[in-house]
Amino acid sequence: MIQTGLDRLLADPELRKPLEGKRIALLAHPASVTADLTHSLDALVATGLNVTAAFGPQHGLRGDKQDNMVESPDFTDPRHGVPVFSLYGEVRRPTGQSLGTFDVILVDLQDLGCRIYTFITTLLYVLESAAERGKSVWVLDRPNPAGRPIEGLSLKPGWESFVGAGPLPMRHGLTLGELGRWFVTKFTLDVDYRVIAMEGYDPEAGPGYGWPLGERVWVNPSPNAPNLWMARAYAGTVMLEGTTLSEGRGTTRPLEIFGAPDIDGRAVLAEMHKLAPQWMAACGLRETAFEPTFHKHSGKLCSGVHIHAEAPLYDHHAFRPWRLQALAFKAIRRLRPDYDLWRDFPYEYEFDKLAIDVINGGPALREWVDDAAAEPGDLEAITAPDEAAWAEERRDFLLY
Repeated sequence: MIQTGLDRLLADPELRKPLEGKRIALLAHPASVTADLTHSLDALVATGLNVTAAFGPQHGLRGDKQDNMVESPDFTDPRHGVPVFSLYGEVRRPTGQSLGTFDVILVDLQDLGCRIYTFITTLLYVLESAAERGKSVWVLDRPNPAGRPIEGLSLKPGWESFVGAGPLPMRHGLTLGELGRWFVTKFTLDVDYRVIAMEGYDPEAGPGYGWPLGERVWVNPSPNAPNLWMARAYAGTVMLEGTTLSEGRGTTRPLEIFGAPDIDGRAVLAEMHKLAPQWMAACGLRETAFEPTFHKHSGKLCSGVHIHAEAPLYDHHAFRPWRLQALAFKAIRRLRPDYDLWRDFPYEYEFDKLAIDVINGGPALREWVDDAAAEPGDLEAITAPDEAAWAEERRDFLLY
């Protein structure tokens, strides 16, 4: 049976011993829960640790903010009376006042295993601030629900952003604790960093392949992360945020579906099959219709595609969501060369770059889609070397 880093810390007084007499802060969100669904803030206070502050990432400690670029305020926790500082409000990293409230910060965040998911950038910023001020950072490790597979182009120099902390591929295959180890080394950070590792975690074990299916309850780490199937597809479907297509926000299956009122899901699937059927393998793909209740194309009937990354159609080691979504873009471009595909308004406060390029850490994916002569093999040729290089680079940081 799996034990997360939080569960181990709560169960073992010896692990907590170095925290005695220290001021403790917690960086958490709604999925920061114990096996019995007690929130980590409540559980840590109950141990008698001196919890003096809490921090919330994007969407807030309570997960109440629905969309990107919707900021969270600072507030005082009504139950424990500690200040809760937003790291997605006026600031993106701990600063003077908030850094003065703790000696050790415990990071207990459920990640999705994708470079663009902002919790990993928040971890980097916390590590950098802690290094500057002599604070300690402990990651209470949790599963990567997307598992170990690697996919996508690596972020290029100069394309760093809040959705691109460093030269990672889109699907990196590390846990948050492992990522922290890589950050410390990659950015040469002089910081007291520790990982409270999980016990009983095997990222290659089925049927969850990264997520302990049947052992842990899924709690949304952000409002549009409702289940494991979304987490598996996310390294591809997140690119929809850089387009005019709906990614299913405002529906019950966000980031598992895509579409628009002026495309034909059936025709898109047929064109995808013509171009690269091998990129469509290992999942179920179904023409679908949906009407978002908010966000893009709100109140309009959309035609599109549902990606089913679930048994019995799912093959974990063959599923390539980033290629699959890229193929869908290519199919739309082939069917409708003049289709207004790319979103042209700011994304995560990047005002001078196209959102699709910010998301992909460079323009290569968009250029491949828009080049009428470019074939699937051309995208493969530039992506496979990045994936192979990352597989080698990450090896020293694996804990499981």
